[in-house]
Amino acid sequence: MSLDKDALDSLRRDAPVRAATPTRRRKRWIIGFGVAAGLVAAWLVAGALRPAEVEVAAVGAPRGGAGAAVLNASGYVVARRLATVSSKVTGQVASVSFEEGASVAAGHVLATLDDAIARAALAVAERQEDAARRALAEVEVRLAEAVRERDRLRRLREDRLVSESALDAAEADAASLAARLESARADVAVAASGVRLRRQELDDLVIRAPFAGVIISKDAQPGEMVSPISAGGGFTRTGIATIVDMDSREIEVDVNEAYINRVSDGQRAEAVLDAYPDWRIPARVLAIVPAADRQKATVRVRIAIEDLHPRILPDMGAKVRFLAEPGPGAAREAIASVPVAAIVEVDGVTFAWRVEEGRARRVEVTVEPEESGARDVLAGLQPDQQVILSPPATLEDGDRVRARPAR
Repeated sequence: MSLDKDALDSLRRDAPVRAATPTRRRKRWIIGFGVAAGLVAAWLVAGALRPAEVEVAAVGAPRGGAGAAVLNASGYVVARRLATVSSKVTGQVASVSFEEGASVAAGHVLATLDDAIARAALAVAERQEDAARRALAEVEVRLAEAVRERDRLRRLREDRLVSESALDAAEADAASLAARLESARADVAVAASGVRLRRQELDDLVIRAPFAGVIISKDAQPGEMVSPISAGGGFTRTGIATIVDMDSREIEVDVNEAYINRVSDGQRAEAVLDAYPDWRIPARVLAIVPAADRQKATVRVRIAIEDLHPRILPDMGAKVRFLAEPGPGAAREAIASVPVAAIVEVDGVTFAWRVEEGRARRVEVTVEPEESGARDVLAGLQPDQQVILSPPATLEDGDRVRARPAR
């Protein structure tokens, strides 16, 4: 039986074309927007959790204490006791027992000179002393015999058994030996003095430290010649070592004579070494040298260092701030100092941001007016704490921060 194709085609059902409706399109947009918003939110949260990088500086010691600076001056660290040690005699260095930087006590042996000739001379002097003592002993024996002979002849002369001339000869012999005895004793004393002299000469070949201190210069080596005077051109040394008494360090500054009236004995001061510009050293005026330099129109002032730290070395450059003494109604004393960039003033409130365990902490502070790029702190901060420099305006109390030292 044949199939009617038209009838079959009429029975086939085509799949309907599903057109996108507005509702489905809206759902896709919502889902895409939600994913994008989630990514943005995640990025923002990650950024919020990331610590902010800030520059920090250490809170320093107070600069001026109870007084402000009335005068600034510059000078150098000096040592009042500094000596270049030499020998008393000319000789060749046999040994050197020190190096630069070594601490020595008074009397410590620094070097020895060749002592062969000095020891030989001492041996000769000792033999001369021994010979003089032997000669003295001989004269003493002969004098004792002469005295006995004289006394015997005196008794015989009383009995008229010897002549007067024999007694006179015996008395002269005894007197002569007595004189020779005194001469022999003098010879012994001279010989003993010669021995002491030779021993002193031998001891002078041992060069010792005149006082306790630190050796800052080694000026001779074994084999070189040294002399207390300059001799032999450049081949003879005049010193063995240079020693500094580190307890005698102080600072000397030149003050313009027009401002010397601002300085007084015992006045408080503050020194800053050129090598350590952030380290403020307490000091005081030790003495004003009573003489002016007419060429420079300055007066030299000696400054005592109250904290003789080992880092303070002779000949270091230093700047000194002479401080005004507080008056009867002086304000509180400063306890620290901070850079100006660490202080923030908002609506009449002065505060700083302190870094504590990786977080920023807002601290209200009381400060003095700005001076030389820093401000003294009367309350709120302590030395050695960390403060944020130029803090961001968006910084909040408790925010995490990553500190890096200021450039």
